[in-house]
Amino acid sequence: MNFVNASFIVAGLLFIFALAGLSKFETSKKGNAYGILGMVIAIVATIVALVKLPGYSPVSIVLLFIPMLIGGAFGVWKAVKVEMTGMPELIAQLHSFVGLAAVLIGFNAFAEEGTGASTFQLSEIWIGIFIGALTFTGSLVAWGKLSGKVASKPLTLPGRNWINLGLLVVIIA
Repeated sequence: MNFVNASFIVAGLLFIFALAGLSKFETSKKGNAYGILGMVIAIVATIVALVKLPGYSPVSIVLLFIPMLIGGAFGVWKAVKVEMTGMPELIAQLHSFVGLAAVLIGFNAFAEEGTGASTFQLSEIWIGIFIGALTFTGSLVAWGKLSGKVASKPLTLPGRNWINLGLLVVIIA
């Protein structure tokens, strides 16, 4: 497990380097390379951790790779199909999947930990779900606006500040 934990730390650092590299055109190729290497390390570490689990079954590997193949095929299809002028919409659309993944991971963590989780763990899970849901909906709105499916004028609700305050109180509770 030390290898797995160290691998996840290295992968996380590589993801940070990838974000830093992608911030400038001159370093974007290096940033992409860092991101790819980080993802390869994270996938290998995940497979090693999965194989080392007490109740390991080869079905687990299949359940890991089927969504990866579906998501990878969808991503490649969208990337090949999109024109350069459509990149902002593609990024917003794919970013919404990141938020949705965070929500699903949070629900899965809650299902695994359940009521046995500490208050800190439960707080962490719900904050992750909350931020993931905001990312998901915000990215969908951005995609809709960029693609012209949603009017570009600001979306406002009457009493939105009170609604936001109430939601914040509910989330904290």
